[in-house]
Amino acid sequence: MSAFNAQEQAAVAEAAECVVIGDATLYRADCIALMRTLPDNSVDSVVTDPPYGISFMGKAWDGADIVARTERRRGFASHAPDAGPNGGHKSIAAEAGKYDLAPAAMRAFQDFSEDWAREAFRVLKPGGHLLSFSSARTYHRMTSGIEDAGFEIRDQIMWVFGSGFPKSQNVSKALDKAAGAERAVLSEGRAVKRMIPGADQYATGSWTKDNGREYVPQVTAPATDDAAQWDGWGTALKPAHEPICVARKPLAKGHTVAANVLAHGTGAINIDACRVEPTGESRGRTCEASQDQRHTSSGGTNFAATPGVRGGAAEGRWPANLIHDGSAEVVALFPVQAGASAPVMGTEPSNMTKSVFGQINRQASNAFHGDTGSAARFFYCAKASRADRNAGLVDPGPQFRSGTTLRKLEVAGAAGKLGGNFHPTVKPTDLMAYLCRLVTPPGGMVLDPFMGSGSTGKAAMREGFRFIGVELSAEYFPLCMARIQREIDSVAAAGVFEPTSQFDLFAEV
Repeated sequence: MSAFNAQEQAAVAEAAECVVIGDATLYRADCIALMRTLPDNSVDSVVTDPPYGISFMGKAWDGADIVARTERRRGFASHAPDAGPNGGHKSIAAEAGKYDLAPAAMRAFQDFSEDWAREAFRVLKPGGHLLSFSSARTYHRMTSGIEDAGFEIRDQIMWVFGSGFPKSQNVSKALDKAAGAERAVLSEGRAVKRMIPGADQYATGSWTKDNGREYVPQVTAPATDDAAQWDGWGTALKPAHEPICVARKPLAKGHTVAANVLAHGTGAINIDACRVEPTGESRGRTCEASQDQRHTSSGGTNFAATPGVRGGAAEGRWPANLIHDGSAEVVALFPVQAGASAPVMGTEPSNMTKSVFGQINRQASNAFHGDTGSAARFFYCAKASRADRNAGLVDPGPQFRSGTTLRKLEVAGAAGKLGGNFHPTVKPTDLMAYLCRLVTPPGGMVLDPFMGSGSTGKAAMREGFRFIGVELSAEYFPLCMARIQREIDSVAAAGVFEPTSQFDLFAEV
């Protein structure tokens, strides 16, 4: 049954715009109100990218939308159709979507998260998983809201990338500015184009040069004693990851995982379909004594593992709670050799001369202990490319010409003056396909309450799942329809789709 009575359910359904495209049912509506019309225990997984509560570039759905929801609901009685359990969001929630990170404002964001998660909990089957993106600053509040809605918090997946940009204030310059002091210019660099945040839709990175705005980097000297004392200090780290909450609705009462899987098709995650495929690295134990050799030389009390391939099953590595974008910056953070804790120093004895005076025939230094691989051990997915963003739409080409800003592009896109995807936070389809595949049974139903421009829906169609998506914005809803339709057409043209769990990180393209 739904959370509404028949009359209320009919009223919400009539108010919502509904479009059915193949196995995808798309609604333009308030997600909390719409989810209240869905039956209990009717979807297999929820994979979504909700508002983060940080007002990304002032977007309505991450700030003003939460304010509007609050103002509309705060006076509702508790029995109102789309009110929260206390008659709507608490009044302080008007601050939930802003940069105000005060405890009271963040508590309001937590209440907002609990509201939508409570409906997601109801419509999920017992044991169904919820995967929800967030930001580092507000993840704790979103996750607490999800937990308060009834979910078990099972894990956290980190999507690590190298294209973040620090949004930090220079404290020393701020002090001089406040004092009205002019800083002396010590040196100037070559003129460069300014970078525009959130513009990864027009390239593979998340920042794009704006030909209309140049600036000359300068090295300046503090002008006041206070500025000199705080020279080199800032206010923020470089963002390099987005956390993904992994939550699960409790199993049916009295059920084990095995019993729940048989009864509802949910409760487990699809390990084998999400393994990181072998990357061809050599992982033989080239420098170690075998079990038989150790038994012969040391007796029956000193056993080593039987020599063989490192890293687990030959079919691929176990999926981890870390995903990265494959960028050179991220790959460089990993050891050059997977599994090698340190290079060979050249002082180790060989197997045959161990404990012999002089330790002759030592191994060559500067080599690793027979392992290679590095970041290929983990699933990787780059940020959304221009081709991925605009598939199914008219690709407008590079848009950042002289005088252009991302805000101007979004306004032009909303007015229908651009043909491309102007949503600022598009997730890559490959990443969403991997996440849907991880938690959804074959042929299952995926729900995305915050559809954005439809990346989760695209991924669900690619993987052969059914899909319910909800998007409030009239500007973004047509993007969802076009992109999902294009994916359905592509899958049909290609025939049976065979999902690939991991692409070759080091393949030449």
